[in-house]
Amino acid sequence: MMDDLLAWRRQFPILDRTVYLISHSLGAMPARTRDNLAEYAETWATRGIRAWEEGWWAMPVRVGDLIGRIIGAEPGEVVMQPNVSICQSIVLSCFDWSGRRNKIVSDDLNFPSNLYIYREAERTGARLVTAPSEDCITVPLDRLLAAIDEETQLVSVSHVIFRSSYVQDVAAIARRAHEVGAKVVADIYHSAGTLPVDVGAMGVDFATGGSVKWLCGGPGAGYLYVQRDLWPELRPRVTGWVAHRAPFAFDAGSMDYADDSFRFLNGTPAIPALYAARAGYEIIAEVGVERIRAKSVRQTARLIEMAREAGFAVRTPLKAEERGGTVVVDVPRGQEITQELARRDVLVDYRPGAGIRIAPHFYTKDEELELVIAEIRKCL
Repeated sequence: MMDDLLAWRRQFPILDRTVYLISHSLGAMPARTRDNLAEYAETWATRGIRAWEEGWWAMPVRVGDLIGRIIGAEPGEVVMQPNVSICQSIVLSCFDWSGRRNKIVSDDLNFPSNLYIYREAERTGARLVTAPSEDCITVPLDRLLAAIDEETQLVSVSHVIFRSSYVQDVAAIARRAHEVGAKVVADIYHSAGTLPVDVGAMGVDFATGGSVKWLCGGPGAGYLYVQRDLWPELRPRVTGWVAHRAPFAFDAGSMDYADDSFRFLNGTPAIPALYAARAGYEIIAEVGVERIRAKSVRQTARLIEMAREAGFAVRTPLKAEERGGTVVVDVPRGQEITQELARRDVLVDYRPGAGIRIAPHFYTKDEELELVIAEIRKCL
């Protein structure tokens, strides 16, 4: 099959020597990332403190706009943060959990880091309620919707569940939440860059994610979307001097939040990570998420077919519309086999209670899918 997306392989050096099927965990590094980091070093070396006013200060929003193009946000609505845990903590800190409306609704397949933060919020009066999964693959939508009531203040769901690659109906969840006056935060870490995402069409109030996976942006560059109309009413307690209306006045009095999305920032931004992340965002936008999704649907369907022919249990939805970019294959000694595959330069990963996660991306060859299934069979 002709695959014009394979022309992008030359942009990712690791693909020359490795079967790279782990972009759901760490996307391959674009070659131009090295140039961007060299630009950072040169700027620091030659411009010194002047670099802040010449571009560094605006980078959390300017780089956030590159993400915004991919997730359907308006300019200025996305700010860069170190990671999703910080983003989630900022969102939680915008609310008072001491009153009757103190319920957080989520599901038990949400990413553990999110759930850790919500459970710790119970020390400030919040109540966490999680909708259970019966098969460890899907979350019944009706159970999640039924848990959302007039005492709910925040609903938190992953667009794509990390453990199984199940796609949740975030728009339906947001509609129900807004009916009862609750807000919604969507974790789009496992969808942005491989599934079309439109935070406006979904109707979410907040969205969090990071650059490590499908966006090929590397670690240290999380992002937070906050719907613009909410800015005036939100005063995050997780804050810092960068969020101040006049940060360089160094006023030690009460916090006076910036009017724009800077109000959701905190301490000094991690500038090197923002330099590193740009190339991945630019490439994803150039390739186009719709094209990436079309190839992903085809390749994940082929992976599922080959895995089932080999007699492997598949822990991922079979319907394309319910499946993200990852296929989870459950075989005996999955962790041991994953380690052996790595020794053979075939990179996948393993998650307890799920299995071996295999993730083709737009730069993946069809023959690499055949190879990984064949290598798992050899290991068994």
